[in-house]
Amino acid sequence: MKAGKTIYICSECEYQSAKWQGKCPSCGSWNTLEEGISQPKTPVSPKHVNTLGSGRSRAAAFDELDLPEYMRCNTGFDEFDRVLGGGLVHGSVILLSGEPGIGKSTLLMQISSALAETKRVLYISGEESRGQLKLRARRLGIGGKNLLLLTETNIDAILSEYSRVAPDIMIVDSIQTVYNSGIASAPGSISQVREGATAFISKAKNDGTSVIFVGHVNKEGGISGPKVLEHMVDAVLYFEGERRQSYRIIRAMKNRYGSTNEIGVFEMTDIGLSQVSNPSEMLLADRPKNTSGNCAVCVMEGSRPILSEIQALVSKTVFPAPRRTANGIDYNRMCLLIAVLEKRLGLRFSANDVYMNVIGGIKMDEPAADLATALALVSGITDRVVPDDLLAIGEIGLAGECRAVSHIEHRIKEVERLGFKKILIPHRNIEKLKKRAGNAELIGIKSIYEILTVLKPVKEQAEE
Repeated sequence: MKAGKTIYICSECEYQSAKWQGKCPSCGSWNTLEEGISQPKTPVSPKHVNTLGSGRSRAAAFDELDLPEYMRCNTGFDEFDRVLGGGLVHGSVILLSGEPGIGKSTLLMQISSALAETKRVLYISGEESRGQLKLRARRLGIGGKNLLLLTETNIDAILSEYSRVAPDIMIVDSIQTVYNSGIASAPGSISQVREGATAFISKAKNDGTSVIFVGHVNKEGGISGPKVLEHMVDAVLYFEGERRQSYRIIRAMKNRYGSTNEIGVFEMTDIGLSQVSNPSEMLLADRPKNTSGNCAVCVMEGSRPILSEIQALVSKTVFPAPRRTANGIDYNRMCLLIAVLEKRLGLRFSANDVYMNVIGGIKMDEPAADLATALALVSGITDRVVPDDLLAIGEIGLAGECRAVSHIEHRIKEVERLGFKKILIPHRNIEKLKKRAGNAELIGIKSIYEILTVLKPVKEQAEE
């Protein structure tokens, strides 16, 4: 293939084609072939090669290995440290991705300022000028002599300045803006992103510098660039949330040094992002009183129990086929529960539209939210109120049975701390809690037939 010829490269597997195709012949992905320029194959530059072993390493037993005391450092944000597994690991490479304008640069600048109190931090920006960054820094009230700023996109120039500064932590905002002058393709292309990532990862592993990338997202919501980029880094974090809402969530999709189930909750304010150490109180702050179709629930996000509220609006349909809408709950799971309630309890959801929502934008994928979802649905269609001081935890099977859930003790402690007096849980979980010291009343149920006994008419609830 001649140099300079236009080709099409798959962004998932890097398959090359002479003409555009809707489906990649190699990996089978749709609409992933992007236009590029063919380049002659050249050997990888020695300065971008990982030389951890230097060719003279010997195998050693795990018992003989030492763990350095400086293996982790705090970023100044406990919520961010929680997602990372306890802090920023020495020599690790982190990829932070999210929608435009969600607050990635703001968060990293705040983290840079906190780290600069004890570490030397190099912040590389390829998207904003120094004046723009200074304006943001003044608004956030950050600064310091150990926080160094570099506005550059050429990889060789960045690495040259890196060698002069010798930072402990390097932040690249963003990896799609850097380029290698030896490659003819434009910044952000597959070859440029891969070359830039390889160069920075090499420095991280050889020099022990911690590196944080900012990654753009494509129209499907995934990380832009070659899929291999996610395999090269040590952790992949997603910044989630609506730009019109103040709350943000960081979730780990990959983490070599910690759990991928942890989340960090932040709130966007006028002076930057602030931590939400107790998201349960935030999610339950504006709960409606004496209203049908609402039920509180406790789900586990990693090791953290989080309370939220599930809402269900059931109204008579005017369409030939009733509408079903789910926000924060898996749509198929909602349809399954509706079918179970219609079959086992005889409720006519087939003649009604159903709209479900989880407060605060939390996504509930855990089966332990089934019982609260079913209570909200039954409350919505019968117009009977779930008591305001009652919370439900449990999984529901196709036969209508209520199955036990894990981490029940951690959940109940958090529920009692927030003032709930009654907790509806599976009957099997009651046996493990006989010696529990708590104020809340535990109500064990075996099937969905028993949930009707906890619902009360609107007038009766109002009188209480």
